[in-house]
Amino acid sequence: MIEIPGNIILVICLLRCLHYFLQSHIRRAQTFWLAGVLIFVTAIRRELNYLPDLFVPNNFTLLSRSYDWWEDMVLTVIYLVVVGLLIHSWRYLWALLKKAPLSLYGSVAVLAVVQYMGENAILFPKDFGVFVEEISETIIYAVALIYLWRLNISDYANQQKEASELHYQTSTR
Repeated sequence: MIEIPGNIILVICLLRCLHYFLQSHIRRAQTFWLAGVLIFVTAIRRELNYLPDLFVPNNFTLLSRSYDWWEDMVLTVIYLVVVGLLIHSWRYLWALLKKAPLSLYGSVAVLAVVQYMGENAILFPKDFGVFVEEISETIIYAVALIYLWRLNISDYANQQKEASELHYQTSTR
């Protein structure tokens, strides 16, 4: 029940990344936003980890492999694709990272540490730790949503065009 707001926020983040993907006209920006979509797909899958237990029989096998093996392989392929897409769009990624306020990084890092401490019952009782973990995750997802919502991708598109024109001018001399 406590995970529902986090899942809703993740779905909205996924839709926002999909919107940016469709709105972008620069290939590197599109690859970055496609990576974002895939990241949120895997985050939603991680949050809904109880669903396979409800719908997939325990003795399920396909080509002599269990469901867990197939799931791990599919997620590994998705993670590798995400890394490749982020490497391909590294200039766009770097432009986004440079413009983000330092306080954003600090607050997410603190929340991630608190989330880890809650998950592993460090300084928190086990039952309260689960609550702390879920609240911290939901706040991290909300921070991501706020950042995505306030982002103006046209600023980055103009930077990319200027960089491309500058590169063209210097390479033709």
